[in-house]
Amino acid sequence: MSVVADGSRALAPMPDDAARSQIRRRSRIRLYELVIWFLAVAAIIVLPSKMLILTEIAILALFAVSLDLVLGFAGIVSLGHTAFFGLGAYVAGLFARHYFAEPVAGLILAGAASGLLGFATSFLVLRGSDLTRLMTTLGIALMLGELANQMGWLTGGADGLSGFSLDPILGLFEFDLWGRNGYIYCLAVLFTSTMIARRIAYSPFGLSLKAIKTNPMRAAMVGVPARRRIIIVYTVAAVMAGFSGALLTQTTSFVSPDVLAFHRSADVLLVLVIGGTGYLYGGILGAIGFTLLRDWLSVVTPQYWMFWIGLLLIILVLVGRDRLAGWMQYLPGRLAQSRSSRS
Repeated sequence: MSVVADGSRALAPMPDDAARSQIRRRSRIRLYELVIWFLAVAAIIVLPSKMLILTEIAILALFAVSLDLVLGFAGIVSLGHTAFFGLGAYVAGLFARHYFAEPVAGLILAGAASGLLGFATSFLVLRGSDLTRLMTTLGIALMLGELANQMGWLTGGADGLSGFSLDPILGLFEFDLWGRNGYIYCLAVLFTSTMIARRIAYSPFGLSLKAIKTNPMRAAMVGVPARRRIIIVYTVAAVMAGFSGALLTQTTSFVSPDVLAFHRSADVLLVLVIGGTGYLYGGILGAIGFTLLRDWLSVVTPQYWMFWIGLLLIILVLVGRDRLAGWMQYLPGRLAQSRSSRS
């Protein structure tokens, strides 16, 4: 507070030191984050026979975290995020087959290619409403999928791209049949990318993204360069999605037009519905829940597993995640209370 000439009080802006201190408090590592990463590392020892499914979870989690950057923080709804995933997958496969089979180099090149596509298409998502963005992003993914299907001389067409092998990671760690090194590699990329995304989210840049998401017109009126912010975050998210696509190609030594299929965009949106948006770890938790639930339901009810996942989605939307969490805390307490009263 400050006193003006007429004796009244006026609100003074928050000092820079106080603002930086507040941002630092918000960006501190939480206990649940440490637990998640500890369990992910411990799985290498505890679950040696589950490396392949853990690798799949790590790749899907990275894909979901990349989408959460644009959806949860910038408020950009996209049905075509798989375009960056698929492009990264094909670039990594083509690079390994025709040029250089070192995984990290292919990963970086795939991310760069997806980032260029993200930058080029970011100007399209700046225009129109959410429905326009949905159709535009979906159209881009569908066009890339058709190109991959028709350009058989380059991509292998509907049969996919195979017949290539990868060198050891950094020349030291080979991809083994059990998938252990592949999981460690994917987990390292997921951790690094999540930490970068977290640094972006809990910075003044990330706070400005939330302001744009909440009220873009007001954010522009107070001087936030909304267009530039959206272009940057959309490009960064595209790079991370390209990383996830490249990881899928490198851990399976195969890529097909399926990486550009619509169901991948739908799956990653469902992952964020399950895990939540706007705090990055929703993508990781959602990927774990979605993959484990899908695999379990496909064994229990092979023909109807999608029905149960759809039912879960409807419950989450109609009831709400917060209310379900409240019920999960309320019901065990009531059961314990009833048991104690009977005894």
